[in-house]
Amino acid sequence: MPRQSEPGLNNALCELLRRMMPACEARSENTGVLIGHSGRRPDVLITSPGRSPVVVEAEYEPAAEAEEDARGRLGLRVESGGRPVEAAVALRYPQGVRDAYDAGRALAEARLSYCVLREGGVRFPESGWLEGSAADLADLIRLVSVPQKEVDEATDAFEQGVEQASWILNEVNVLQPGLTENIAEALELDNMRQTRRMACAILANAMVFHERIAGTHRELGVPTLDKVGGHTLQAGVLAAWRRILEVNYFPIFDIAARVLGELSSGPAVQLLSSLIPTAQRIDAAGVTQAHDLTGQVFQRLIADRKYLATFYTRPASAALLARLAVAKMKGVDWASPEAVGGLRVADFACGTGALLSAVYDQLAARHERAGGDAAALHPAMMEEVLYGCDVMPSAVHLTSASLSGVQPKIGYRNSRIYAMPYGRQDDGAASIGSLELLDKSRQLILLNMNDPARRVGSAGEEDAPQNVVEFPDEGFDLEIMNPPFTRAGSDWEGDEREGDTVKQFRGLGSDLETQKEMSGREKRFARDTCAHGYAGIASSFAALGNRKLRPGGALALVLPLSAATGVSWEKFRRMITDDYTDLEVLSIASNGGEISFSADTGMAECLVIARKREAEDPPARRARFVSLRRRPRSFAHAAEIAKSIHAAADVRRIDEGPYGGAPLMVGDEEAGEMLTPPCSANGETWAGVRVSDYSLAQTAHALADSRLWLPGILAALQLKTAPLNHVGRRGVYDMNIAGKSTSAPFIRMKRPSPTATYPCLWSHDAKKETRMICKPDSELRVRRGMEKRAAEVWATASRAHLNRDFRFNSQPLAAAFTERESIGGRAWPNARFDDARFDYAFMVWENSTLGLVLFWWHSNRQQPGRGVITISAADTLPILDFRALSDEQLALAGEIFEEFREKELMPAYLADADPNRALLDRRVVCDLLGFDEGVYQGARRLAVKWCAEPSVHGGKKRPPGSEPAA
Repeated sequence: MPRQSEPGLNNALCELLRRMMPACEARSENTGVLIGHSGRRPDVLITSPGRSPVVVEAEYEPAAEAEEDARGRLGLRVESGGRPVEAAVALRYPQGVRDAYDAGRALAEARLSYCVLREGGVRFPESGWLEGSAADLADLIRLVSVPQKEVDEATDAFEQGVEQASWILNEVNVLQPGLTENIAEALELDNMRQTRRMACAILANAMVFHERIAGTHRELGVPTLDKVGGHTLQAGVLAAWRRILEVNYFPIFDIAARVLGELSSGPAVQLLSSLIPTAQRIDAAGVTQAHDLTGQVFQRLIADRKYLATFYTRPASAALLARLAVAKMKGVDWASPEAVGGLRVADFACGTGALLSAVYDQLAARHERAGGDAAALHPAMMEEVLYGCDVMPSAVHLTSASLSGVQPKIGYRNSRIYAMPYGRQDDGAASIGSLELLDKSRQLILLNMNDPARRVGSAGEEDAPQNVVEFPDEGFDLEIMNPPFTRAGSDWEGDEREGDTVKQFRGLGSDLETQKEMSGREKRFARDTCAHGYAGIASSFAALGNRKLRPGGALALVLPLSAATGVSWEKFRRMITDDYTDLEVLSIASNGGEISFSADTGMAECLVIARKREAEDPPARRARFVSLRRRPRSFAHAAEIAKSIHAAADVRRIDEGPYGGAPLMVGDEEAGEMLTPPCSANGETWAGVRVSDYSLAQTAHALADSRLWLPGILAALQLKTAPLNHVGRRGVYDMNIAGKSTSAPFIRMKRPSPTATYPCLWSHDAKKETRMICKPDSELRVRRGMEKRAAEVWATASRAHLNRDFRFNSQPLAAAFTERESIGGRAWPNARFDDARFDYAFMVWENSTLGLVLFWWHSNRQQPGRGVITISAADTLPILDFRALSDEQLALAGEIFEEFREKELMPAYLADADPNRALLDRRVVCDLLGFDEGVYQGARRLAVKWCAEPSVHGGKKRPPGSEPAA
């Protein structure tokens, strides 16, 4: 029987990796490959132009010395290229391959374990081992071969160079403002500091490419920047760029040439002289993907980001979403360049191209692992596969540059990246960017003029007066987007205005009349889709994606967390559950700023990935929800998370009891949990987002379904719950009480009065809300002519009030009580019951741990430490069904309320440490509901779990001495 030696397996592994990574050179058991250490013999060495060499050191399990051997290779320089080893892989061969006849086949089928070592003692994973196939190992090697030190240095150099150059342009703005006005017009932006920084970034980007082209396309005769001739430096650079534009790279150089051409000679020479060292530093670093460095910088420069709500998708997040999306593409022959080149991928809100670039990476990697030539695929990818649209011309040019630079030596004829018409056009129409494609027309005419959209390609803009561009319905195989999140007001028929603007369309300098027309156009095109005004234009982009995606295609979206829980997103969820299958929803159960996949949003987001149903596919009645402990830290981390999601086979359902979900492991680190909840056809909320402990979700789900199934309790107990609108009624929306609405009959006076005819509990005051009894903070005065309507609204007054905007980490109360019937306002809408005894039961239930957990479960947890329930969502808030209580129980509820009405309660995030809350739990669980001590202890365990949720504490530290109470 054969006994495979480790050197023999190393040779077999090298051959496997060589086939999976044809663009790399793989060598095994070679000496003389490390500078200054000619006698050392790496087990496997992988090198590639522009990337760091990676060494693999392998042993049979338990591989006691593999890590130390791998660590010893770090920092050593490789003969070919002279680059240092920044990452080394320690690999453990399973004992099962020792006796294999065919070592290569055995390794291809084996489950390998490995880790990555970097200088400075960095290990990935931090503890434990990654597991995967040889293909997974090849993928990891590709990811860790990025020369991170050089990328970081180049990023810093680029950003510093842009900042210094912008000082020059700011001075020009003071001395010659007409020049900077012209530059802003070329960029189709207002003349402001951010626009000038963007102009400098565009120039720097072009100059980096200039240096690369001068070194790789000698046939063009383009000199390097330090050898540019001509009457002036400006003239010489423009002449070189015109030469480049005659052949290729239009997306990169056209807009840069327009910016440079607007400057007079003196400022132009100053600016170029300032940026030349930056371009040379980046080129000298030899980072193949140097153009991508601008992506992160550009997002800080987009002047209208606040209004267009365009946020940069973090690279690792983009990689995770792209991996999950491409994995849903069925039936693709990845080895065939014709099959891959025949795919159609779109991002209708492409921004700086982070998501399209991530998809390109995945398509090329799959083609390469299947034996294809990724470089040869580049023209088809640029000319036919990748479609991108955005309203920001500068962002569109950057997307084109990023995609072009994947294979900078290979040209192409044109591209499918479009700057979409937005705002008032020359023909008088008001356009709404990519959302124009919601029109049922299958074609869009893009005029070839300055203001309307232009098609951008490598050889230049078309000279024809117009382009007829096809975006066919059901014509795309994959759609991936991080759409804008801006929204209209609470009424789909009206718009939220700030000053003289319509919020969701006030970007790029549109006036109010234009904004109104754009808003009306969006509503008209989005009619009968999943779009909803209060959900915002992100829901319109989701509708657009659905319209353009073919059956069997994959949809991948970055959305606000409200897409999973918000009432206004109900039609979106219904669309997904009816028209899609194989649904995955990812969110982040972390603290503070760690709750989003994008940069700078400050609010929680989710990833929604699904495959559009074909005739034989079942609807997505169950989904896989993934709650991550933190967002992806790196490309390798994203790859391992995606791999864990795909590998998870036995995933517990949410209705199987409080035992938690399937852990997603990255080494010994639990990266998150996965759970399978139902997705109803009527668009009910996807509540299983942003939960770090899925046993808590299982308890909350059961409780909403009239089952009390607490952690540590073997079986569910019956406890009747029902939606609030089945047991009582919620109050009137505050804008229809004393807002700007024409139907609002009251004027609110912001002072309480003991003699008020119409008292009101309107706003939060944390200092006055520590007890269940709260005093009205305002009084209402009836508007002239609105007396009848005022009487109708006053008829909804009550003593019980629900906390609509609950800050768990600073407020104690989910419900408040006023001695007199009062109108509930913005923070405290009314909860009205026909039986007055229900008021007391509502108060003690809602402020117990069980009530807090159900409130949290039903709320939108988009902000840290905060749960928001819209006035519409209040209707379906699950509460104890007081109708099922006996007269004795209702009387007891009144007694418990009287006992606790004046007791101080700690903020809700300290419910596990609050002795009064613990006593309230005992009174509710044991005395009111009649359960035993074991159930009470289970409720207290639930309090500990709930208070540990990041969405509850929001990262706020507990005060000293606030350990959980018994």
